[in-house]
Amino acid sequence: MQLTLFKTALRDQLRRPWMTLLVILSVALGVAVVVAVDLANASAARAFKLSTDAVIGKATHQIVGGARGVDENVYRDLRIAQGNRLSAPIVEEYATARELGAQTFRVLGVDLFAEAPFRTYLTANTTQVGLDAFAAFLTQPNSALVSAASAERYGVQVGDPITLVLGTRERTITLVGLLRPPNDISARALDNLILTDIATAQELAGMLGKLTRIDLIATEAHARALAATLPAGLRVASASEQAETITQLTAAFQLNLTAFSLLALAVGMFLIYNTTLFSVVQRRRVLGILRCVGVTGRQIFALILFEAAISGVVGALLGVGLGILLGRLTVALVTQTINDLYFSVTVRGVDVDALSILKGVLLGVLAAVLAAALPAAEAASVPAITALQRSDLESRLRRFIPAITTLGLALLVTGAATLWGINNVTVAFAGIFLGLFGVTLGVPLLTVALMRGVTQTLGRVGLLSRMAARTITQALSRTSVAIAALMVAVSVVIGVTIMIASFRTTVVNWLDQTLTADIYISPPITGGNRPTTMDATLVEKIRAVKNIRGSELIRNATARSPELGDVRLIAVTAVYNRVFKSANAGDVWRQVAGGSVVISEPLANRFRLREGDTITLLTDRGAKQFPIVGVYFDYSSDQGMLLLSLDVYREWWDDPNLSAVAIYVAPNADEAQVENAIRAAVGNAQVIVQSNKSLRDAALVIFDRTFAITATLRIIAIIVAFIGVLSALMALQLERTRELGTLRATGMTLRQLWQLTLLESGLMGATAGILAIPTGLLLSAILIYVINLRSFGWTIFFEPVPEVYAQAFAVAVCAALLAAVYPMVRLGRLQVAEALREE
Repeated sequence: MQLTLFKTALRDQLRRPWMTLLVILSVALGVAVVVAVDLANASAARAFKLSTDAVIGKATHQIVGGARGVDENVYRDLRIAQGNRLSAPIVEEYATARELGAQTFRVLGVDLFAEAPFRTYLTANTTQVGLDAFAAFLTQPNSALVSAASAERYGVQVGDPITLVLGTRERTITLVGLLRPPNDISARALDNLILTDIATAQELAGMLGKLTRIDLIATEAHARALAATLPAGLRVASASEQAETITQLTAAFQLNLTAFSLLALAVGMFLIYNTTLFSVVQRRRVLGILRCVGVTGRQIFALILFEAAISGVVGALLGVGLGILLGRLTVALVTQTINDLYFSVTVRGVDVDALSILKGVLLGVLAAVLAAALPAAEAASVPAITALQRSDLESRLRRFIPAITTLGLALLVTGAATLWGINNVTVAFAGIFLGLFGVTLGVPLLTVALMRGVTQTLGRVGLLSRMAARTITQALSRTSVAIAALMVAVSVVIGVTIMIASFRTTVVNWLDQTLTADIYISPPITGGNRPTTMDATLVEKIRAVKNIRGSELIRNATARSPELGDVRLIAVTAVYNRVFKSANAGDVWRQVAGGSVVISEPLANRFRLREGDTITLLTDRGAKQFPIVGVYFDYSSDQGMLLLSLDVYREWWDDPNLSAVAIYVAPNADEAQVENAIRAAVGNAQVIVQSNKSLRDAALVIFDRTFAITATLRIIAIIVAFIGVLSALMALQLERTRELGTLRATGMTLRQLWQLTLLESGLMGATAGILAIPTGLLLSAILIYVINLRSFGWTIFFEPVPEVYAQAFAVAVCAALLAAVYPMVRLGRLQVAEALREE
C-alpha cells in the first residue's frame, strides 16, 4: 500500500507541473538568499582567518604595546639576555600598492633568522622562493616578496618596483621574489600580504627602533611570568585575541543579514502552505475515495508530507545552485561593508562550504514540510464522507477563526515579551518572527472585517464588487494566506525602509552637528581599520595659510583596557563639537581639559557604562583610571570610542603623531581659495584635503554601501510574495471552474469575468497593503529601538517618511494585479460545457 501511495504522489506531482513548480520556486528563492548570505559571510570571515593565520603562524602569545608599539630593545633583551629563542620581532602595517591594483595589502616585516618556529611558508621549503630571492631579500634595501598569484593577477614580475602609500608617506620597494605555496589554501592566505625584512618595514612604517609586536611560543605559566618583567605599557596577549575580537565586531552585522535572509524563506513558507492546501482541496474527491477504500488518515498525512518533501528537496537543490551564483554578487557587498566598518579583507570568490550547503538544503526541506503539515493534518483528520464535500474546509476554517486569532494574539504577546524582556539580538529576532506569525494569524479575521466594509461601500456600486468581496471571504483558506504573505513582504519593505531612512536622517543631522570645521586634512585611508598618521610638520605649513581663523589637531589611536579590551581613542586640542545625551557641553569640556574623558553611546551601551563611572586604560606610564563625564551620540563606529584632550593623551602616551587637522576659514574668505592654498602649502605630501561637504558626502557613500544588500533581500521577499498571490488566484480559479462555467452559461461575458478577477486580485492586494502599514510601522519601531540599539548601540531618531506608506500600498496592489494576468488569460480558454461537468 505504501509503495502504491508514493507512486500516486509522484504521478500527481507530474500531473500538476505548474503548482509543483511554484512550490519548488518558492523554496529555491528562500534557500538561495539564505545560502548566498551564509556563503558571503563565511567567505569574508574565512579570508580574514586565513590572512591572520598566515601572519600569526604558530605563535601562542604576543607582546604588544600602545600606539607607538614596542621598543626593539625589549626584543633584544628577551632574546639575548633572557635567552628566549622562541620569539620573533614583527612590524606590521597596511599600505595601498599602486602596481598591485591599488589594493590594500598587509605589509609584514620579519626577521628571517627568527622565523623558522613561527611561519613555515618562508623556511619550510626554500625552493618555493629561490635562493637568489632570499639573498636579495636579506641584502638588498627595500626588497619584498609577494605571492605568485598576486603577481600574476596584477601583471608584475620579479625586479619590478612597487609604490606603497602608507598614510601620508609614499615609498617604493622592489619585488625580489615570489612566494609559491604548496596548496590553494596557503596561496589564499598570502593573497594580500607583502613580506619585507624587519628593517625595511620599520622604515616604511616610520617606526625606526620600534616593533608592532613580538611573537612568542610559550606556555601560559611562562607567559604570565614574562608579563611580570615587561616595562610599563606592554602586555602579553593571546595570539588568537585579534581574530576573536574581529569575530565579535562583525557578529551583529552578519546576524542581521542572516535574519533578513531567513525572512525571505519564511515568506516562501506562506506560498508553500497555500499551494499545498490548494492541492489538498483540489484532490478532496480523490482523497475521500482513498479514505473510503481503507487508506488511513496517517497514510494520507504521510503522502502529502512526502509530496512536499520531494518539492522541498528539488527546490533546495535548485536554491543552493542559485545561492552560489547570488553569493558571488553578495560577497562583494558584504566584503565592502566589512572593509568600510571593521577590517581589511580580500575576497576573490565564494567559498562553497559543505556545511552551508547542507544547512540550506535542510532549511528548504524543513520549510516545505512544516508549511505542508497543517494542510496534511486537515486532509488526514477529515472523515471520508466530509472529504467529498467541497465546502467542508472553508466552513471549519470559519469556526476556527476565533481560536486562530487567539493563538495569534498569544504569539504577538510572547514576541513582545521576548523583545523587551531578554537583552539578546538573536532572541530579539526570534521575537520578531513570533510577532510576525502572530499578526498573520489575525489576517483571516481582519480580511473578513475589511471585506464586509467593501461590501457595504463598493458593493453598492455594482454586483461584481459584492461578488469579489464574497469570493475572498468564502475562500479564506487560500486568500488569507496569500494576503498574509504579501502583507509580510510589504511590511518588511516598510519597516526596513523607514529604519534605513531614519538612520540616514539621523546620520545626516549628526554630520551637520559634528562636522563644524570648514576643511579637513587627513592621510588617505589604507584599510585594516587602523589609525593612520600624518606628518606633524605639516601643521605649521597649514596654519601659515592666509584667511585661517583657527584649527584643531586630532589624533586617532587604540588603547588597551583590562576590562574592555581594545578601545579606540580620539584626542583633540579644542572643543570638538559633540552632541551629548544628558550633560552640558561647556561643563564637560572643562572637565575633559582637566583629565576626564567622554565616551560614545555605542561604547556605553556595549559595556553598560555611564556618567560617573571610570575606565582604566593601559598607558605608556602604566595603568590609569579616567573618570567618564559624558556620553555623546556617535555613528562612525558601532564599537564605540573614547574622547579626551590631546594634551592629556600626550601626557600619558609617547605618541607625537597626528591623524587629522580641522581648519576654520575666516569670515568672508573664499573657502575654495583657502582649500587650494592648503594643497599648495602641503606640496606632495600624501594627505587628503576635503571640504566639509565632500567629507560629509563620503560618509554618506559608506552608509549607502552598508545597506545596499538589504535592498536585494527586500526585492526577493516581494518576488516570493508575488508568486504567492499568483498561486492563490490560480487556486481560486481552478477550484471555481464549475462556478465560473455557470456564470458564463447564465450570461456573464468574458470581459466581466476579467473584471471580477481583477477586482478579487486588487482587493487582496489592497487588504495586504492596508494591513502592512501598521505592521511595517511596528516592525520599523522594533528595528530602530530594539534591534539596532542592541546590535550596534546606536540611538536612531524615528523618521516617519510618509511617502513610504503610499509606495508600499501601491506595490502591494500592483503586485496583486500583475499576478492576475495569467489567471485572466486562462479564463479565455474556459470551455463552458466542460466546466459545468466539473465537480
